[in-house]
Amino acid sequence: MRDLFSKILLTMSAAFLCCASFSAAASLQVFACEPEWASLASEIAGDKVKTFSATHARQNPHYIKARPSLMSKVRRADIIICSGADLEVGWLPLLLERASVGVQPGSPGNLMAYQYVPLIEIPTVIDRSMGDVHPDGNPHVHLDPQNLLLVGKELSNRLTLIDPGNAQFYQKRYDAFESRLSQAIIRWREEGKDLRGMQIITNHKSLSYLIKFFGLEEVASLEPRPGLPPTASHLKKVLNQVESQNVRAILRAPYESDKGAKWISAKRGIPDLVVPYTVGGDSESGDIFALFDRSLELLNSVR
Repeated sequence: MRDLFSKILLTMSAAFLCCASFSAAASLQVFACEPEWASLASEIAGDKVKTFSATHARQNPHYIKARPSLMSKVRRADIIICSGADLEVGWLPLLLERASVGVQPGSPGNLMAYQYVPLIEIPTVIDRSMGDVHPDGNPHVHLDPQNLLLVGKELSNRLTLIDPGNAQFYQKRYDAFESRLSQAIIRWREEGKDLRGMQIITNHKSLSYLIKFFGLEEVASLEPRPGLPPTASHLKKVLNQVESQNVRAILRAPYESDKGAKWISAKRGIPDLVVPYTVGGDSESGDIFALFDRSLELLNSVR
């Protein structure tokens, strides 16, 4: 009997060690709503995570279908990271209905970036006549690199709560990221100092944080109201408005329509400039650092 008990104990111990070894080696599953957050997770967590982005740079993150494939991904997620501020309001709540308790709002595994950064363009009054406005402010927070430092710090904290055994690893990775990005911000400000005050036209509010970071001056928008497509009468109004101004470019994200921009460009000779917007926005924007390098290069090309 004692020999039998010993064999059972050894078998159970071996099984436990096998499972413990697998658990230690297993990667956390990160569900990112947008590519910038998948890239940030890779910077902070390295090979300790497997990241998945629900969208790509040529998709408007406002309008995504809660497909079964996304539901499958979010069910397996240990942590989700999204912009929040209603950017994903049309699809994320549907996905969360199928997700685990650990990634529900209020849980360590649910990280909404907007809650940890200073928001801009917060409306004082909201009604339907204003178009597609976000009550909490502009949700495209990743385009100010200073915000990435803040969100990265919180992501490091959340990863430590979920995976305390790798706490030192996450802290070390964040410290390296913080140092590298802080130095890059100094460089971007210096290389972009001549952009301050440069007049531009926007298509949508998707690039507002980038415009603020580099000190550009938005003189007109192709949308009569946020989220509403340009009308012929509004485009003519914009054309007259910029006639006496020194507008250097029309800025838009890769997923935004080119119709209004092309029309204004043809009439006034103003370059239609597609800014990457997020990681993967063009072939030269493969990570967070390349995203800002490329954006700066494009903006400097038209000043």
